[in-house]
Amino acid sequence: MAFAAASGWASGLASCVISAATMANVGRLASGATLVGLPSVAKTTAAVVGSVVAVSSVPVVLSAVGFTGAGIAASSLAAKMMSTAAIANGGGVAAGGLVATLQSVGAAGLSLASKAILASTGFTLGAWIVP
Repeated sequence: MAFAAASGWASGLASCVISAATMANVGRLASGATLVGLPSVAKTTAAVVGSVVAVSSVPVVLSAVGFTGAGIAASSLAAKMMSTAAIANGGGVAAGGLVATLQSVGAAGLSLASKAILASTGFTLGAWIVP
């Protein structure tokens, strides 16, 4: 369910960006100017889509792995990770460790700082993909 909502939100944002870019290019064409800015529009669109995908995919992936809002799902990869961490730490999961951090994000969501870091990383990778 969360994946469908995130996917719908990302595709809606992408279509708005593409529509705006198309309108800008139609305006240039109608005024007799050339479409010199098309590569930069494609690069910007890819960067924005990369940013949206990076931020919206983290909760979906964590939930699919088993880090849910209700706790770690039984018989999931997250449960196996928790078991391994508990055995390695003598019976408990270390606070601040990978499993504890992923569970915190799975239960409470990403902090604003984490969203900003993911968005800028996705933006950079999205812009890097388009030549």
